[in-house]
Amino acid sequence: MATKKAAKPAAKPAAKPAKKAAAPAKPAAPQKVAKTQLIELVASKTNLNKKESGEAISAMLDSVIGALKDGKSVGLPGLGTFSVALTAERQGVRPGTSDKITIPAGKKIRFKVASTLKGEL
Repeated sequence: MATKKAAKPAAKPAAKPAKKAAAPAKPAAPQKVAKTQLIELVASKTNLNKKESGEAISAMLDSVIGALKDGKSVGLPGLGTFSVALTAERQGVRPGTSDKITIPAGKKIRFKVASTLKGEL
């Protein structure tokens, strides 16, 4: 008599991988106030119309940029201080190729928040 081999039971379905815990939701990006919105805010808080407010804001920004280009720091009470910092030449590594490169010296704009504003946030 020939013996029949017992049929192999069907393979069990692979266990589903455990679900990863959901990453915590990222906080929404802060909303940006555009220059036109800033002009409207200044116009509503002063006796200036929108054109005059725009000219005043542009003049203030041009003055800040000019002072920074001259190497001066600009302090805005209640807001903070803008300054220019010199960076030294340094060695770096190009990503992907691992070639060593020299990063030239340069300038960076730094901003230090006023302590009064820090305390209010």
